Amino acid sequence: MPIEIPAAEGTADALVARPSTGTGPFPGVILYMDAFGLRPRIQEMAQRIADWGYVVLAPNVFYRDGTAAELAPAADMSTQEGREAAGKAAFPRIGRLTTDKALPDIDAWVSALKTLDGVAPGPIGTVGYCMGARLAVRTATSHPEVVAACGGFHAGGLATDEPDSPHLGLKNARARFVFGHADHDRSMAPDAVTRLGAALQSAGLEASNDIYQGAPHGYTMADTPVFHPEATERHFKELRALLDGTLKA
Repeated sequence: MPIEIPAAEGTADALVARPSTGTGPFPGVILYMDAFGLRPRIQEMAQRIADWGYVVLAPNVFYRDGTAAELAPAADMSTQEGREAAGKAAFPRIGRLTTDKALPDIDAWVSALKTLDGVAPGPIGTVGYCMGARLAVRTATSHPEVVAACGGFHAGGLATDEPDSPHLGLKNARARFVFGHADHDRSMAPDAVTRLGAALQSAGLEASNDIYQGAPHGYTMADTPVFHPEATERHFKELRALLDGTLKA
């Protein structure tokens, strides 16, 4: 179901997925899209999570650049050429979504989730894909009092040399974390995975921080040629265990 959210610099469109069966209230989860934006694949993934017994909010984090429909990939992303063309269009938007813009938006997403009909009071979860994983981590580190679960899959840029690298905020978090990194990923190389693991351990956080062998960057995205079914199912299994173990315990 599409909705609109008052965000830091305007109105953002978003998707909401609810369980197909059962009566609420249900725990809330924020799902952060990849660089290619809100589209049917993100809706499918949000609905699958919702059917585990959650209300899932997936905001258009690029609302400053346009609505999800306006920013939808123009090319067929099922081909490598189409995926690359969509990436070239999306990457400038990623660069413009700086930390100082992302953090007030995150406040808006958390507030919006907590006020949706059928969302239970109490802790929430968050999950992000590709660049969305950075937003998921920032949500956990900027709202430690409410975020109990954080997942990040085929992420990029979680542990860099930049002064605002997401891993530096982990000392503030209280969530349980699950990371499933792509194999041979230039945006999250083995040294960055190691650095992330060290930050998780130093913060005393319960976490898994694994590389999915043979899984390429973007492996969950079934509308692209890098889709990896086995890694995708592993990610869903680990994500469900994370959410159920923290939000339904």
